[in-house]
Amino acid sequence: MQRLRALTAPAWIVGGAVALRLVVPFGFVSYDTLYSLVWGQQIARGQTPTYDLVLAPTPHPLAELLGVILAPLGAGATLGIVVALAYLALSALTYLVYRLGAAWFSRVVGIAAAALLITRYEVLSYGVRAYVDIPYTALVLAALLVETRRRRAGWPVIALLDLAGLLRPEAWLFAGVYWLYLVRARRSPRELAGLAALAALAPVVWLLSDLAITGNLLWSLSHTRSTAATLKRPRGLVSFPYTGARRLGEVLGPDGLVAAAIGGVLSLWLLRSRALLGFAAGVLAIIAFAIVASSDLPIDDRYTFVAVSLLTIFAGAGLFGWRLLDRDHPQRRLWQGASIVIAIAIVAFIPWNVVRLRETFTSSNPAKQSLRGQLRIQNDLVALVKSHAITLRCGPIGVPYHTPIPLLALRLHTSPANIVAKEITRGTFIQAANAAVLRTYLLDPNDPATTYAPPSGFRLTASNRSWRVYERCG
Repeated sequence: MQRLRALTAPAWIVGGAVALRLVVPFGFVSYDTLYSLVWGQQIARGQTPTYDLVLAPTPHPLAELLGVILAPLGAGATLGIVVALAYLALSALTYLVYRLGAAWFSRVVGIAAAALLITRYEVLSYGVRAYVDIPYTALVLAALLVETRRRRAGWPVIALLDLAGLLRPEAWLFAGVYWLYLVRARRSPRELAGLAALAALAPVVWLLSDLAITGNLLWSLSHTRSTAATLKRPRGLVSFPYTGARRLGEVLGPDGLVAAAIGGVLSLWLLRSRALLGFAAGVLAIIAFAIVASSDLPIDDRYTFVAVSLLTIFAGAGLFGWRLLDRDHPQRRLWQGASIVIAIAIVAFIPWNVVRLRETFTSSNPAKQSLRGQLRIQNDLVALVKSHAITLRCGPIGVPYHTPIPLLALRLHTSPANIVAKEITRGTFIQAANAAVLRTYLLDPNDPATTYAPPSGFRLTASNRSWRVYERCG
């Protein structure tokens, strides 16, 4: 019986991943994660990863390690496995939100929280595109669940935060604050020293990795700042109050914000002992987000996912937390009335959410950059690689903008430095077949690349509905 219980969580996560794949069959590996796989592939070949590239993303050591592990399987298998892992991570995140909601409040609160989270279109979108922010958030919530089950659990919590800290640096703050919390538990100096060393492991590995590869201990920080400036992303502590709140609202949606605000206030007022751990974790997540902004790093919506996940739990509490109050509690009817307001808000915004989900995943409008359209364009590019229409036989490969670079580097088993978003005089040039492809597959409207037409002297050698391939070997 105990063994069967141990299989419950994996079964739910796998089942959820399969269901998500059936409902949203447009998963692929994003630009950022593709670069991690390319760098892992380079390490597996004994090469130094090529970090110093225009618009290359921030390196993530754990994602690069995955690239090293999967490199012997080939590019196709690697991409298939990473997409499968992405769906599993998204399902795991949903399951963890349910488990935390059930542990802090009740099962019905957990179910409502999980349903709210998985219907946020940005969570779904980033999840099926294999962004590291989803597994990162899942690891942080897993650490929180361990602590919920056994207070001051110690090393298991820090170990999970270490893994998270190899995907995003905000986890370093969580691990440090948790260690200070353990200090108050009066652990032995020896044990605290060991836990401090464990908490420091993720930042030390990340910094030493940057130093070994680039000679700069703070490469990730400086390069991310540079990329954010190039793309004109909002950043800085001055921008944080407005932009940070806006990003949070964009992910949660108006209905989620209403539910979380009401649920948070009522939970802290009437169920404080149940709500305190989640509230503290949420405040810490906001502080970490603010520290990112204060470091002159971009204020991106995906950086809100830990806070959003916790807020959906309070939103679920707003709907059903009244059930935990005694029947004769003087505020029970007040909470029931508030839950009706939340339910009305959720129902009222269903059409709005449906439109956003449709535009994100299946829209045929190129301006919407739907995942279906991006996946089709990406598959067309891969088809040209498989048919050997795109090769390095004539020299470097020129592309109209930076989006195709990591995918081509992975598929061609080459350094991304051999694929450039600038004019070339010989080699292979890939042109978007039409304006719709150009818009749909564009990484960012502020991409500095401007080479959209084939250079003179190149001849057309292959084409499909999305791309045209030109060559000049002489």
